[in-house]
Amino acid sequence: MLLTTFAPWRAHQLSNAADDLIAYLQQQQQIPLGTTVLRHIPVSFELAPIRVIAKVAELRPSVVVCCGMAEGRTHLNLERYGKRDDLAVPTSLPLEALMADTHLTVISDCAGTYVCNHLYYRVLGAIAQYRWPTQALFVHIPPLTPATRPVFAHDLALILKRLTALASRSA
Repeated sequence: MLLTTFAPWRAHQLSNAADDLIAYLQQQQQIPLGTTVLRHIPVSFELAPIRVIAKVAELRPSVVVCCGMAEGRTHLNLERYGKRDDLAVPTSLPLEALMADTHLTVISDCAGTYVCNHLYYRVLGAIAQYRWPTQALFVHIPPLTPATRPVFAHDLALILKRLTALASRSA
């Protein structure tokens, strides 16, 4: 598995919630064994897809999970589509099964209009174009609070564990 996070991008942000949550899961040893974690992707329409797609081409992971911060959301959002203009490219992952028994996780049909969506669209497109045996997911993570961090950590660790199990079954 390849797991990615963005760097902070606004002046008022000391950190990125997605990156903070992944760092927390690493400290708690809740990242599945064999996962490559690529942190601090630049928040750039040009550089983010180049960095992530190059890593997917290098590693050929069975699953790539890109994580980004969504300041206005209150739940982990499993993104169904990466979109460009009127074209929506869906993930092939079973989102309903991945989020079963989570506490603060929902499925979203809108990955936004910023770099997160652009990265997701480009990653899904590269997987299809090159016919890589890789599946992709984008997870939006809201700001963390002392009350929500353990819940989001539980949910994301469960989702990552399920993704690892799915990947091992299809290998």
